[in-house]
Amino acid sequence: MGLRINETVPNIHLKTDQGEYDLHDFIGDSYTILFSHPADFTPICTTEFGAVAQLADEWEKRGVKVIGLSVDSVEEHVKWKSDISTFAKAPATFPIIADTDLSVSKALDMLPADAYLPEGKTAADSETVRVVFIFGPDKKLRLSMTYPMSVGRNFAEVLRALDAVMATDGSVVRTPANWTPGADVIVAPSMSTEDAKAKYGEIKEVFPYLRFMADPNK
Repeated sequence: MGLRINETVPNIHLKTDQGEYDLHDFIGDSYTILFSHPADFTPICTTEFGAVAQLADEWEKRGVKVIGLSVDSVEEHVKWKSDISTFAKAPATFPIIADTDLSVSKALDMLPADAYLPEGKTAADSETVRVVFIFGPDKKLRLSMTYPMSVGRNFAEVLRALDAVMATDGSVVRTPANWTPGADVIVAPSMSTEDAKAKYGEIKEVFPYLRFMADPNK
């Protein structure tokens, strides 16, 4: 069974190109993005890792940690990072998990329990290792996205979704479709219109269940 929203992520031991961690210790008190890839030295994944490298200032500004995963070795990760940094024109400073035994991918339900990597493996043997997870500081899954191997991920959307998760966690704020930071937000159904007006001011009621207000985090 896959990891569900608001479930605690297993405290998996991770071997990376920057040392070894237990996942809960790596997350610490931060929001954390884990993004996985089926192999090193693959074209789409190189552009994706490059996009993550280019967003380093955005992750830092939000206090967010990022960690990659691929099914190849630490040594291959180190070599691949040179290509990633060259392509992105930005250093790839985040760690990459070396999931050569597929233990992390299986624990997070990216691959079936009986999956293995054959001799002469290709990315097609681990093509479902194409997930983005956002974990909260409480070590719970806040959001997940899964892409086919042929489709490059939109990290502008990952960043937007991260902002929405951070804006709504532990709050009565909810974000509508296509929301971006600073735009109007939705009042959660758990709060009455009267209470929302008293706390936040003007409320725009479209339906009794759909009420907008200015983003209080703006």
